[in-house]
Amino acid sequence: MFFNCDEIRKRMNEAGKRRKPFLFAVDFEMREGFFVPDPLSQRDVLFDIKGISNAYTPEHSTASVFPPFSDYPSEALHGHPFTPPATYLFEADPEDYSTYRQRFTIVMNGLKRGDSYLTNLTIKTPLRSSLSLEEIFRFSRAAYKLCLPGKWVCFSPECFVRIERGKISTFPMKGTIDARLPNAQDIILNDPKEMAEHNTIVDLLRNDLSRIAISVKVNRFRYIDELQTNRGPILQVSSEIEGTLPEGYLDNMGTLFFELLPAGSVSGAPKEATLRLIREAEREPRGFYAGVAGYFDGEILDSFVLIRFIEQRGDQLFFRSGGGITAQSNCRKEYEEAIQKVYLPF
Repeated sequence: MFFNCDEIRKRMNEAGKRRKPFLFAVDFEMREGFFVPDPLSQRDVLFDIKGISNAYTPEHSTASVFPPFSDYPSEALHGHPFTPPATYLFEADPEDYSTYRQRFTIVMNGLKRGDSYLTNLTIKTPLRSSLSLEEIFRFSRAAYKLCLPGKWVCFSPECFVRIERGKISTFPMKGTIDARLPNAQDIILNDPKEMAEHNTIVDLLRNDLSRIAISVKVNRFRYIDELQTNRGPILQVSSEIEGTLPEGYLDNMGTLFFELLPAGSVSGAPKEATLRLIREAEREPRGFYAGVAGYFDGEILDSFVLIRFIEQRGDQLFFRSGGGITAQSNCRKEYEEAIQKVYLPF
């Protein structure tokens, strides 16, 4: 099931040629990942991708093919209606502000040198929870859910790319705010730093799509989704970018897909120099966190960014979170945003 990325690329190409379903994931460093053929018939990896799932009992089973993309609402979909217990333990111990400030300073120095103009900086927060990874997977309400039992669970709201009928679309998500704040939507849409960060990521991903597609355009710019969490509702800002793929794209799906990695929204721009800056600031590999995963049903590929991510090491749980840093960023605000993203979506 686990392979290096060259092998995953080859298997994606072969499955695309044969129009055979598969599930896959690739780590952020692009060292390894997994490839699962006929994913609905196995339970080594649990998934629920906009209602297509191998994880539920027969009465909860869903269709094995995607409905048309236009049938989805603009807000995040919410998965299956499993109700969490009335009380449960979920406590976080974020790294102290002084530690985050050291990482932030490394990034900011790189921005001032011109090494990068947008860098995604992430932290790892120890957790205490009475819930298992599998329980978090089942109770979470998110468009994209994935669980490697005993290793990690992801409940991501962020599509990476969707490939359908010769089109490729991506939906960068940049900008988060507590929805309960007065005028929250106006605040997030008019914040100069947030606007600059979102503009940068839209430009980066538009350029990324242009490497493999033509007629790339921005269909929607800075629209708002509201997400429910165990700590209250939050607003997230996204855009939609679309391009047209070449003839025979399914025969080269893996090759085309890997041209887009790593995901720009969780790395930065320009990519190579920014990745070096991330390694210097974070001081350890991210692994599958901030990588990408997806499901191919034989015709449509829907993929997502592995954010909103909890990993398990022995008996210890860690929540991985972060945000984009620009020259206009405020250290305290970025620290608070990274902590705000430590939540359960139920």
